[in-house]
Amino acid sequence: MNHLGDMPVEEFRRAAIRAVDWITEYFAHPETYPVLSRVEPKAVKEALPASPPSSAEPIDEILDDFERIVVPGITHWNHPGFFAYFSITGSGPGVLGELFSAALNVNGMLWQTSPAATELEEVTLDWLRQLLGLPVGFEGVIMDTASVSSLCAITAARHALDLDIRARGMAGRPDLPLLCLYTSDQAHSSIEKAALVLGIGQRGVRKIATDPAFRMDVTRLEAAISADRAAGYRPFCVVATVGTTSTTSIDPVPAIAAVCQREALWLHVDAAYAGSAALVPEYRQVLDGCAMADSLVVNPHKWLFTPIDCSVLYTRRPDDLTGAFSLVPEYLRSGMDGEIRNYMDWGVSLGRRFRALKLWMVMRAFGQEGLSKRIAGHIQLARQFAAWVDEHPEFERLAPTPLSTVCFRAVPAALRSDTAASAAGGDKAIDDFNRELLRRVNASGEVFLSHTTLRGRHTLRLAIGNLRTTERHVARAWEILTTESARLTSEL
Repeated sequence: MNHLGDMPVEEFRRAAIRAVDWITEYFAHPETYPVLSRVEPKAVKEALPASPPSSAEPIDEILDDFERIVVPGITHWNHPGFFAYFSITGSGPGVLGELFSAALNVNGMLWQTSPAATELEEVTLDWLRQLLGLPVGFEGVIMDTASVSSLCAITAARHALDLDIRARGMAGRPDLPLLCLYTSDQAHSSIEKAALVLGIGQRGVRKIATDPAFRMDVTRLEAAISADRAAGYRPFCVVATVGTTSTTSIDPVPAIAAVCQREALWLHVDAAYAGSAALVPEYRQVLDGCAMADSLVVNPHKWLFTPIDCSVLYTRRPDDLTGAFSLVPEYLRSGMDGEIRNYMDWGVSLGRRFRALKLWMVMRAFGQEGLSKRIAGHIQLARQFAAWVDEHPEFERLAPTPLSTVCFRAVPAALRSDTAASAAGGDKAIDDFNRELLRRVNASGEVFLSHTTLRGRHTLRLAIGNLRTTERHVARAWEILTTESARLTSEL
């Protein structure tokens, strides 16, 4: 009888060498590919068989199809011209960490299911805590994304109310008031989605208006809390943002923290993007006030060069987090309760990938100095791009640029006949112009930008965060923007 185990190790070695060679070439020449995939909808799906293979296929044919079918359908987040959303990097050390993690294939749900997975996570997250300047007392856990990290933090905040929701739930309880969650109108959609999941509902979410710099208005926050208490509702949590998705604005966390302390509310800080900037000594202040937060999320997979996914949730109140989630049937008891940490108790998931390994390797390979200089370099590139926008008579910035993301638009003179309407956000012609400009720029294959809406205006976003992005790439993005804007203007 033939052996029906894994692929032979020598075949694996040969295929792995081919794969690593491909990755090496990819890292060396990422600009070989158009940054935004050019495939039509369903092209990848239709290039694949409708039925699974009935017998084994040669690994070389599988790798051939990876290059022939999969790669053309990839939008290259690792491309130096990727400026959309929040640019990220799967760095070399991080990719090696993923390789080892996949090979080891451990489940870090319990300490005993892989002691190194648990203890390396504890050590690595304490290193990161120190780099971010957070005080002793913050304990961390790695989750997949900030959406889940924030969901778990808000669950802990709800558990801390001592309303017996864990046992009795929320449905059909006349004794349970409407729970109110507060965040800014610029907060990430995951905060509202957490309210949906937790049964708080959109009715219980208060979106606080922001100031001209898109930061939460603390006076309006206080007024909303007061009005809800007067109405018999139960305020329980405020989510502040350090680096909002649209503009990277930074909420006034110290003032918000003071309100939360006075009102006995849980403060969660979403610093998924901007938290990493605190590694730069000159930008340590981005986390001012966060020492008073009950929980905070920062994503190493956004701006700390760690392959997705890797989101770190810190909390000063781990007992509330584990109190909300810990559920230990007999088959998961280890006999060492109280002596070790079981990360399965820290969130929704039982199964846990060995994510700490790649973050540990990134932190060691670059060090504090290397990480700091790379992040500072991205901020400097964004400042340079913002200066080009400010100096151009037919472009304007639409938000401050505190970090490495620039929000702007083209404002051709031919479309500025009604400046009052434009100022009010009612100039549809300028919005349409920028929509078409963005389409043309992204069709170049050299760069990829995203957009948002600010005060009713269609806004272009350029976010810098990839390790391989240099001034040459940013300058090329600006050249394409100005060239296409001029060409589009000539067609008016």
